[in-house]
This record gives sequence, C-alpha cells and structure tokens, in this order.
Amino acid sequence: MKQKELSQAKNPDLRASLAAMRRAAEMARKTAIQTNTEIVIVKDGKPVLVTAEELRKEQRV
Repeated sequence: MKQKELSQAKNPDLRASLAAMRRAAEMARKTAIQTNTEIVIVKDGKPVLVTAEELRKEQRV
C-alpha cells in the first residue's frame, strides 16, 4: 500500500501502521549507532548497508 492509501484505510490499525514503522526505523537507527553496527535499507529497490558512522552524519544535518 502507498502512504495515501494507508492514511485513508478503514482499519484504524492499518492507518496507524505507517507511524509505527517510522518509529521502528528510528529505533533501529539509534540502536545501530549505539552498537556501532550497520542497518539494511532498501534504496531504489535494492538492499543497501548503512554504517553507524553514516547514520551519525545524518543526525548532525
């Protein structure tokens, strides 16, 4: 589902799922920084490793 479809869903849990996924992604980034590990994201349909250092740089911007 796309973001607009989620925001208009009849099911309240489905509507709230986008915010929950964003919170989970932020927690994953924080954990990766604290443990100095990488996370995997999907960029342009391909998995990409993002290092803790790259995540730290993103936070400073």
